[in-house]
Amino acid sequence: MFLSAFLAATILPFSSEIVLSALYSSGLNWVLLLVVVSLGNVLGSVVNYALGFKFGKEIATDKLKVSEAAFKRASYTFTKWGKWSLFLCWVPIIGDPITLVAGVLRNPFWFFILAVTLSKTARYAALLYVLV
Repeated sequence: MFLSAFLAATILPFSSEIVLSALYSSGLNWVLLLVVVSLGNVLGSVVNYALGFKFGKEIATDKLKVSEAAFKRASYTFTKWGKWSLFLCWVPIIGDPITLVAGVLRNPFWFFILAVTLSKTARYAALLYVLV
């Protein structure tokens, strides 16, 4: 579960929801699953932030093959809404690039961790609630 959530939070195309649903359906404790999936997903976002912080836009568009359009959307969202756009990091397609842009634009790390942890945990909690 941790690896699935970690990879899903990076720029790599991966989904953790199916794994979470399957593990919950197999009878695993939902609280444990929520902790593990949230931790993995937040740490994956930290990787995005660190890559953006260290390498800038080039790492996204040249090496990670994030499309110019996706990067521009994320940059626009982050520029328009500022650090508050990090609460959209759970949204498919724009969420992962937003965490990368936060690093590129040197968003304060403490706020990054707070926003990403709250929003990603809330998303997984909502999914588990639906499954219950």
